[in-house]
Amino acid sequence: MNRMPVELAVVGLGGWGKNVVRSFAGAKQARLAYICDSNPQLLDKQRQFYPGAQPVSDFRRILDDESVNAVAIVTPAPFHYEMAKAALLAGKHVYVEKPLTLTVEDAEELVATADLVDKKLMVGHLLMYHPAVTWMKEQIDAGELGQVYYMYCQRLNLGVVRPNENAFWSLAPHDISIILHLFGAEPEKITASGSCFLQDGIDDVVFANLTFPDGRIAQIHVSWLDPHKERKMTVVGSQKMLVFDDMHPTEKLRLFDKGAQFPGDSNSPAQVISVRHGDIHIPHVPDKQPLDLETQHFVDCIIENRTPLSDGRDGLRVVRVLEQVEHQLREVTIRHFPIHQFQHLRKVA
Repeated sequence: MNRMPVELAVVGLGGWGKNVVRSFAGAKQARLAYICDSNPQLLDKQRQFYPGAQPVSDFRRILDDESVNAVAIVTPAPFHYEMAKAALLAGKHVYVEKPLTLTVEDAEELVATADLVDKKLMVGHLLMYHPAVTWMKEQIDAGELGQVYYMYCQRLNLGVVRPNENAFWSLAPHDISIILHLFGAEPEKITASGSCFLQDGIDDVVFANLTFPDGRIAQIHVSWLDPHKERKMTVVGSQKMLVFDDMHPTEKLRLFDKGAQFPGDSNSPAQVISVRHGDIHIPHVPDKQPLDLETQHFVDCIIENRTPLSDGRDGLRVVRVLEQVEHQLREVTIRHFPIHQFQHLRKVA
């Protein structure tokens, strides 16, 4: 077990990158050796907060430094594959923000490369490290909900509207990673539909349905064109039901002692399904930041030679779902003309 500090570099200092830098800078048994961004304004802004880290704009500087053990890549998704592969081949452990890549083929290659060079490859599936999700997983695995029937996730808001990726690629990786984590399986069938209202060819709202080999189902509803900001998921079991509302300031989890049962002899036509209403349990969720737990986990896995919870294979599974949904959307999405194309008609009227 290696207890030497992990010499780490963070590449990408934009909106989310600055949070990742701050978190890695505070991780135990790690030292922030480099911060990197091609934007000089972002680099200058962050260098004042981390005087011990060397600011560079050239990614190759980090790859060529043999003292660097690990690289965190927080760049836009189109750069993930090439940068992660280069870092792995340079002998670095790699943390990549979600999604791992934009294609299954590229994700498979990164997983194979990480195996070949014997380095950790971890994906930033942040909510898998949320204390509430950890509690949910423990309850499901312990059989507290009975047989899990289905779950559904809602990730909605008004904005941020992105011009280069649809709402599913932007928002759904969180929900996909949690569903696969809680169910412990991959879906065997996926159907999806969406609509493009604001930009032609870019879905603003998507509904995806996942069917698993044992009959469980899950639905994901994402939208950046919605009046409500919701980050909620519901799991329904034969004995109890569970709701995780990430927007609630204090009571994020609720366990409902509710269920429906077909009692007695199922062959009797007189039998009626009974519905049971019980107590609602609101467990305490530890006040720990998921990002801090996630970054510390990456460092610990390097030091203790453990496989990350959200490793490359987990990232690959999520990309498989994303790619299958994308194929579905190409076939069934309703292609509305963007609203801005009708502005001249309103003026004429």
